[in-house]
Amino acid sequence: MAIWNKLGGRGNVEDRRGSPATMIGGGLGITGIVLVLLMNFLGGGDVGDVLNQLQNVSSQNAQMYNASDFEGTDEYEVFVSTVLGSANDMWSDVFTRNNLVYNEPKLVLFRGGTASGCGGADSSVGPHYCPLDETIYLDETFFDELQRRFGATGGDVAEAYVIAHEVGHHVQQQLFGLRQDQSNAESIQAELQADCFAGLWAYSIKDLGVFEPGEIHEAIDAASAVGDDRIQATTQGRVNPESWTHGSSAQRISAFNKGYESGSVTACE
Repeated sequence: MAIWNKLGGRGNVEDRRGSPATMIGGGLGITGIVLVLLMNFLGGGDVGDVLNQLQNVSSQNAQMYNASDFEGTDEYEVFVSTVLGSANDMWSDVFTRNNLVYNEPKLVLFRGGTASGCGGADSSVGPHYCPLDETIYLDETFFDELQRRFGATGGDVAEAYVIAHEVGHHVQQQLFGLRQDQSNAESIQAELQADCFAGLWAYSIKDLGVFEPGEIHEAIDAASAVGDDRIQATTQGRVNPESWTHGSSAQRISAFNKGYESGSVTACE
């Protein structure tokens, strides 16, 4: 396990894991359902996949959590806040050196589903950034699914990569603005740049003694696990590059390594 207490920064984390999954009209609501349908369609899924996702989400939303299990600040919340704070520190420095002001994002921890500025966040969508409220939404159980269904190695460095990737989208929002009507090619470009930004964050702390030898491969493995080709092959048994929105496993690994090996923001342009 990485030695995260070598990092001093802390990010703004709101813990909603002890709250019942947010329901709008007995479910996700129209906007939430549209989000699930859109994410599945862009990923090349079919109607059966969508129905299965909605059934799973409905089941999750019916589940109540014991709020006392998440009272106070637990180890996982500290970990997420530390990684977020570290990424914020790096980007604040980058922005300052370029005479810009970096506004830190918020991160919401949840389980099952919760309300968001983009209409709703749920487990089926996975970790994501909502530009409308400048907030990252993270269901910690996503990482169990990543290991179970897609064969990822897992680990805390892999989870940190995902957080740093979502912070990368926040940086894009501040610098360029994230359009909601991106083409698939534009979406892939944005996702690969966010992967490169995640690699840049890893580079910024690698000399602090945070990572144990070889641990960075957890992040590389996670980048591979969320490649469009690997996800499609696992869930559908076929690969359709025309429907990709995030890039292939090889592209995502390459993008992360570009940031991690160069330590240069310009390498991610």
